[in-house]
Amino acid sequence: MELLNEMQLDFLSKSENEAFSRIVIAAFASQLDPTLDELADIKTAVSEAVTNSIIHGYEDKPGIIRIQAKLYDGRIEIVVQDWGKGIEDIEKARQPLWTSKPEQDRSGMGFTIMENFMDELEVESSPGSGTLVRMTKNIKDSKYSR
Repeated sequence: MELLNEMQLDFLSKSENEAFSRIVIAAFASQLDPTLDELADIKTAVSEAVTNSIIHGYEDKPGIIRIQAKLYDGRIEIVVQDWGKGIEDIEKARQPLWTSKPEQDRSGMGFTIMENFMDELEVESSPGSGTLVRMTKNIKDSKYSR
């Protein structure tokens, strides 16, 4: 599969940067001419991944979040990475409604939302080393596949 374009963005783990990351990824993904629904799915999934990094990875302390995205014919691959505290039990964390922060009224639906809005989701994490979330979305009528 031919790589059409790629980008990388590093930013501080501040809650106001969650909206910024949504705008950046939407602008980048727009090169594939996705539908509004496909674009909304991508933005929502990235928002969930970035929010997880801010709230759980860094626990509202300063740190770096990296978004990498690659465009292929009819497909976008997105990686959201942090170097925060990591996840002890990935399978447990991926269960709907499970949260490590019930005192903060967290819904525990972040990974479930990412999984439902994207076509592929992989999570890699090590306690003390951070978390990497890799997501893929197929764009059905990409301008490159016409």
